[in-house]
Amino acid sequence: METTIQKLELALNSFNPSVRKEAVDQLADLLFHNQIPVKPEEPVINLHCHTFFSFNAYGYSPSGLVWLAKKNGFRQIGIVDFDVLDGVDEFFAACDKLSVRGTTGLETRVYIPQFFDREINSPGEPGIFYYMGIGFTSSQSPTDVLSILDSMRERAYQRNREIIARVNPFLSPIAIDYERDVLPLTPAKNATERHILVAYLQASSKLGDEEISFWATKLQIDPEQIAKEKKDPVGFQNLLRSKLMKKGGIGYIQPDSASFPEPREVNQLFIACEAIPCATWLDGTSIGEQAMSELLELLIADGVAALNIIPDRNWNIKDPETRKKKVENLYQIVELATKLDLPIIVGTEMNSFGQKIVDDFTSPELAPLVPKFLDGANLIYGHTMMQRGCKMGYQSEWAKLNFISRHDKNQFYQMIGSKIQPGINGLNQLSKVQPDFSPRKIINLIDQ
Repeated sequence: METTIQKLELALNSFNPSVRKEAVDQLADLLFHNQIPVKPEEPVINLHCHTFFSFNAYGYSPSGLVWLAKKNGFRQIGIVDFDVLDGVDEFFAACDKLSVRGTTGLETRVYIPQFFDREINSPGEPGIFYYMGIGFTSSQSPTDVLSILDSMRERAYQRNREIIARVNPFLSPIAIDYERDVLPLTPAKNATERHILVAYLQASSKLGDEEISFWATKLQIDPEQIAKEKKDPVGFQNLLRSKLMKKGGIGYIQPDSASFPEPREVNQLFIACEAIPCATWLDGTSIGEQAMSELLELLIADGVAALNIIPDRNWNIKDPETRKKKVENLYQIVELATKLDLPIIVGTEMNSFGQKIVDDFTSPELAPLVPKFLDGANLIYGHTMMQRGCKMGYQSEWAKLNFISRHDKNQFYQMIGSKIQPGINGLNQLSKVQPDFSPRKIINLIDQ
């Protein structure tokens, strides 16, 4: 049986969608017949997991991440991909089949003109801001905003080709081709810088014994140091990315006001999809993030109603002074978000080698914040299920008619998320909800 389960888990991350679906169906059948062990549910969440539709360092598909949550007893799992919604439908199908609480999101970058001279959360890039939409319920977007989604994909495509055009001459005689070497690394042709890096590593591995001297020469680093770095695959990949693609690297392209859209344009896509615009926060050390009150006021005026944080990089730090400062910043941003009625969405990303599968909520640094993190998880799950089950999510006309303040709206969807069952059972609970129901009547119905 153990071998069968291992084979099914591998199949979950196949690039073939039929193979993934069959693996989910078989695992669900094994669960139904109590033939496969899973851990009991715990108050553990990861709402920011990139899938292989953008880049997942561990190769997880949307279905693979749902099974990860089910097997390990996560209360909730959420996917977030760069510039695409390709994984949303598959993700919810797996959540329903395996009875897992799930939410989805899209991450992109925007330009904020009011911060044109201030670095925010994209290091070395003034005015550029990592930005999200959360609470999508379909891979399909309305036709009137489809061009925005297409533009995101096209911008990434052009940027990737420009990176390769710069790096190939530098790494000669090694060279990669975007269509031949990079796109096959992703199932839906949505490649990222990390796919490009993997392609270069695959190409350099063919040099055999000459690989170390190759990288030593190109990067102007002592061969012994390269050999040492290569023993740590995570560190070596980060080294190459910094030298080849990040600021100061040969392939780096400095963005400007024309590189990315402004939040208001992207919000048209998010809101048309009934999703929630979501600000993001890095660690509070940049000039821009030291003005988070100013920034969040701007973004809230444009529709932002949540804040995303990656907690692990704000406390899991070796240097004690740096850790102390970043933990202080973390507590300050949580306090500010609470004051502004912005639910907090947390996760580990999984799009870089070495990142955790899930946050350590038992750590002394995070434990006091866990209730806030779980509140945010409940809210986005409550919205997701209300939108999927009866088209009465956070951005719906029903919500606009029934809530005056963001605080009251947050409280309702948070309560729904804390009560509603996962998967099909939760959707069945909501099937009895009528458009004229009041918030209290819906809660009473779910309680029954």
